[in-house]
Amino acid sequence: MTNPTSPKAQQQHSIIGLALFCGLMALLIAALLGLSYWQVERLSWKEALIARVDQRVHAEPVDAPARAQWDGVNRADDEYRRVAAQGTFAHDKETLVYASTTLGPGYWVLTPLVLADGTSILINRGFVPTEKRDPASRAEGQVSGPVRITGLLRITEPKGTLIKSNDPANDRWYARDVAAIAEQRHVSDVAPYFIDADAMPNPGGLPVGGLTQISFPNNHLVYAITWFILAIMAAGLLAFVVRSERRARRT
Repeated sequence: MTNPTSPKAQQQHSIIGLALFCGLMALLIAALLGLSYWQVERLSWKEALIARVDQRVHAEPVDAPARAQWDGVNRADDEYRRVAAQGTFAHDKETLVYASTTLGPGYWVLTPLVLADGTSILINRGFVPTEKRDPASRAEGQVSGPVRITGLLRITEPKGTLIKSNDPANDRWYARDVAAIAEQRHVSDVAPYFIDADAMPNPGGLPVGGLTQISFPNNHLVYAITWFILAIMAAGLLAFVVRSERRARRT
């Protein structure tokens, strides 16, 4: 039986420990390189998304998806597409959604636009400051009769915000949840999306449209470089340990 304290046993333990260390470090290096490659792929995807959205935003408006197309509307293919719709505003079913914009705090004014076929599209007509939340204080902007709205198609926001959730019972809205707003306001046959109206001025100057913020954080290159540098550092540590071990064995 080998004495565990003998030089030969200690050498065997050292070899086993070194092998385990090398194996774990190899796995770590592979994982870091995998993360770096994944971030490069994400960078390519994000750049393509930004280019696609930029093209949509600056394209000529097309007809907003009709009822027969509603089931096919999705974020990847349709969000931020420039669309147009014609109808009549149902101002009595207006909903105010809390907003913080470059113009300060206030509300988004969401109003159903009733189309000729009886369906409705929720229109985010734009921003009003807190002191103008009462429609009577901006009566000039409550346009009547047929109107044509152009703007950006937006996907409903059913999960609310990171900070607050909608409170329909108390008519407090923090996110533009189309289905919940339509139910609360008794709007039937409503499209599963809403439209952010463009900057075309409304009578009286309110609401103020065209304030859609389009921002896609793109830090993937930084993350890719970070993971790659960590992989190089791990490889350097592995090489140092192996070299030190070999030097110790020779001496």
